Amino acid sequence: MSDGIGHSSGRHMTEDAFDAGTLARLRDELEVRIETRGSGGEVHRTIIWVVVDAADRVLIRSYRGSSARWYREVLATGTAALISGTETIPVRVEPATDPQRVGTCSEELERKYADDPATPAMIRDGVLATTLELRPR
Repeated sequence: MSDGIGHSSGRHMTEDAFDAGTLARLRDELEVRIETRGSGGEVHRTIIWVVVDAADRVLIRSYRGSSARWYREVLATGTAALISGTETIPVRVEPATDPQRVGTCSEELERKYADDPATPAMIRDGVLATTLELRPR
């Protein structure tokens, strides 16, 4: 894919990557809110965990698996927003179905939330398929 000025690749800083400040904030935040919209336009906010891997990919996963409302809503719309403190970060959502991103998400969850008793539930087989990568919109 060409960007029109001689560069080619899938990821462009302006299109597909979060800025360094946002990545640092998401690496440090233990909990953020994800804002989704229902089919009728109603807004929902849910607390979730977020991790950033060594490749600067922002990854999330549903604790409740595919039955979680926020998860169903982001799959239906492909968009959401993360709320971190007073900052709202609009995002596009992509299912992370490949073993590499799923595994990396689990590793980062184990590292970041090592002392949290809920961590084993976030890396169990039943929720691995709900791993999502977030990209700026």
